[in-house]
Amino acid sequence: MSQKFFEYKGYPLVRKGNELYFGSMGDEYVAWLQILSTKKIGDTEVADKVKVRLMPTAGGVPEKVSDKNGLYQALDIAYIWLKRYNNKSA
Repeated sequence: MSQKFFEYKGYPLVRKGNELYFGSMGDEYVAWLQILSTKKIGDTEVADKVKVRLMPTAGGVPEKVSDKNGLYQALDIAYIWLKRYNNKSA
């Protein structure tokens, strides 16, 4: 049975604790987002500092690394990297 993941901008997005994995393991690269700190806005805890790494699915060291303020900025740069790097070999 095939498992269906939540998607953001057409890419699977999976969260486990303070880590998010963005992209498909069938592609050459995925993004690994790590929530480094959070802040409280009203009654809600939101991501404050997020480290983004573009990781090759075959293993190895990150291709790119960036620190972002907030989850939206982190997902935005991860999406740009995934589009750019996964389409490189297409």
